[in-house]
Amino acid sequence: METWMSQARESLLQRRSSLRALLSGGEVVVPPECSCEEGGEELSERERRELKDIEEALVRIEEGLFGHCARCGGAIGRHRLRAVPEARHCMACSAQVAR
Repeated sequence: METWMSQARESLLQRRSSLRALLSGGEVVVPPECSCEEGGEELSERERRELKDIEEALVRIEEGLFGHCARCGGAIGRHRLRAVPEARHCMACSAQVAR
């Protein structure tokens, strides 16, 4: 568990760095899976929300709450966390929250 949590943390830190660079107008290294544009422009609503979600996920890692659903307290699947490391809900709760 420690290995994939470290990987999730590293992924979150890289994405946060890219989004903050967009905000500050600094040099941006955009990962291939990101559809972000380069260059000091204002963050879109989606990017602001992503940055907030990333910050919250990093806090959960530090507090030892990472990988636990914010709604039911159950485990968030490892595959879900690898795909979406900032996920706050397990798949079942995510479907309920989205309604």
